[in-house]
Amino acid sequence: MERTPRKRARHTVAVLVRDGALPMETGIVHRIFGEARSPQGGRLYDVLTCAVRPGEVRTDADFTINVARGPEALAAADTVVVPASDVDYEPVGGPLEGELAQAFARIPPGARYASICTGTFVLAAAGLLDGLRATTHWRSAARLAELYPAVRVEPDVLYTDEGDVLTAAGVASGIDLCLHMVRRDHGAAVAAEVARGTVVPPHRDGGQAQYIRRPVPPSARGGATAVARAWAEEDLSRPMPLAELAGRASMSVRTFTRRFREETGVSPARWLHRQRVDYARRLLEESDLAVDRVAERSGLGTAASLRAHIKAETGVSPTEYRRTFRGATAHR
Repeated sequence: MERTPRKRARHTVAVLVRDGALPMETGIVHRIFGEARSPQGGRLYDVLTCAVRPGEVRTDADFTINVARGPEALAAADTVVVPASDVDYEPVGGPLEGELAQAFARIPPGARYASICTGTFVLAAAGLLDGLRATTHWRSAARLAELYPAVRVEPDVLYTDEGDVLTAAGVASGIDLCLHMVRRDHGAAVAAEVARGTVVPPHRDGGQAQYIRRPVPPSARGGATAVARAWAEEDLSRPMPLAELAGRASMSVRTFTRRFREETGVSPARWLHRQRVDYARRLLEESDLAVDRVAERSGLGTAASLRAHIKAETGVSPTEYRRTFRGATAHR
C-alpha cells in the first residue's frame, strides 16, 4: 500500500551514500531533483547527502567525496535514495546490520524509498521489497533473486514503481527513475523542464528493456519506424491497427514489429499506450477539457477507460490528478 507523504513546504530527498560509492549515480539525484522548479521558479526539493559516518567517503574512482551529514539527516527525509556502491558487487545477503541498519531506523514512517542500480540490495536487505517488483543491473539480477527470493525480480526493465518503493536498473535508468518521481510529484510539465535542462529524453517507460541484445542499425537513430511513430503522434484519437502502422513504414507487420522493438525497446502496442496515457496526463494538466473529451482526444476511449488508466498510472482519479497539478476546479 502506498503511504501518504508528509506535507511540508519542500520535499526533502536524502541521498544515502556508502563506502565505495559510484559518484555518477550519486550526482544524478542532485541533478534531477535539484533542477525541479515551480512555475514561479521556486525549488521544489531540498536534496541532502548523508552517510552512516560523516566525513571522507571512498568511491570506486580515484577520488573521495566529503559528506558533512551523518545518518541524522535521514530523520527529515520524505524520500530516501540509495545509489550503488562497489561493495554490492559481491553481496552476502541477509538483513541489514550494524550502522546501516541503525541509519535506516532513523527514516520516518511515510517516507518513500528508491534505489539506483545495485542499491536495490540495500532495500531488499531492509525487507522493503518483499512481495514487490524490483530491478537492478542485469548483471546482478540473478544474485538478487537468489539472495532475496521474496522479491519479484524483473531483470529486463529500466525501473519499477511500487508506490512508495522504487528501483532503477543502472546509471541511465537512474535518471529515468528520478524524472519519473518528479513527474509523479509535480506533473509532466515540470519533469519535461528538468529533462530539457539536463538534455535527456523527458520520459522512457519503466517497462523498456535494459539493453538490446542485437546491435541497433545506424538508421535507428532516425529510425525505420520513425515515420509511423510521427504519424501516430499527429492524432492519437484515431484507431491505429498494427497493420496500418506497418503500412506507414512500408513494412510487413512482422518486420515492423521487430524493427519497432529494436528502435524503441518496446512493442508497438506498449509504445502507443504510453503515448496515449502521457497525452491524457498533459491534457489534464494543461487544458479544461472534460474527462470524456480527454479520453476521446487521447484515444483511450471512454471516461471509464481513462479513469482506469490514470488511476493505474498515478494512484488517483483524473479529477484528483487535475486538482493536484493545476490547482483548479476539475471538470467531471
